[in-house]
Amino acid sequence: MEEIKNVSIQTKNYPRLLKKIKNPPEDLYYKGILPKDTENCFAIVGTRMASVYGKQVTLEIAQDLAEAGLIIVSGLAPGIDTFAHQAVVEIKKRTIAVLGTGLDEKSIYPQSNLKLAEEILENNGCLISEYPPGTRGTQFTFPQRNRIIAGLSLGILVVEAKPPHQNFWCGGKQKSGSGALITARYAFEQNRKVFAIPGPIHSSNSKGCHYLIKKGAVLVENANDILNELKIKNLKEKERENNGETPEEALILSILKEGALNIEKIIEKTKLPASSVASNLAILEIKGKIRNLGANIYALSR
Repeated sequence: MEEIKNVSIQTKNYPRLLKKIKNPPEDLYYKGILPKDTENCFAIVGTRMASVYGKQVTLEIAQDLAEAGLIIVSGLAPGIDTFAHQAVVEIKKRTIAVLGTGLDEKSIYPQSNLKLAEEILENNGCLISEYPPGTRGTQFTFPQRNRIIAGLSLGILVVEAKPPHQNFWCGGKQKSGSGALITARYAFEQNRKVFAIPGPIHSSNSKGCHYLIKKGAVLVENANDILNELKIKNLKEKERENNGETPEEALILSILKEGALNIEKIIEKTKLPASSVASNLAILEIKGKIRNLGANIYALSR
């Protein structure tokens, strides 16, 4: 990995937006390329226990925002954070990971994302922390770093979040509970735009987002909802040709247009033999027309 560098709040290349928050870090440790004052950052955060719906939404919106020129900021945590970073490096765009640990390899959490951290740097992104090398994550350091995620960004999108604790929004300085909601709370306090993805009313992963929408967050269905609010030029609707080259491929792709499905459901809906579905899924994945979201759940690629 690259060497760890240091920048203080008095220096010129300290991120401009971060200077404006109530309690900016005096020093930042970083690897890679810090955002310039002329560049716009936007945060995407969410639960560690992401649903298939949350993963798919994150991949789509993160890539579209990155294509529109925004640098995507998140926290490298498992779940939504990881999918946000992965989506961006996949299309060779810039993303920033803000950590609640030191930036040395032994301290980075989670260790399973060391390769992703390398990919972020390979694509001119950045790893940032206010903690010196050798600092391990604690119940204090992770919530604290969330103010930096919000502080670097024009706004934040919460994709999925568990419901808040009672009295989360009022009374006291305690910021405990969902990390995504803590980041959103910091964003509101910093006068940054807050956005949230709606979901099924019976899903606990949707409760936090619906709570934020009631608090004034902007409901988001696609990247243009965010770009409009930030007054950034809209993305043109892309012509996405996702046609199959065989009847079997075409059938599988048409089924997946309604949303991600596991392989058993694809077999059930297409009525194709299991061996045919498995081989066609492998071919479509190689062609880049679909992606495996994990556990043999497939979705259309962007």
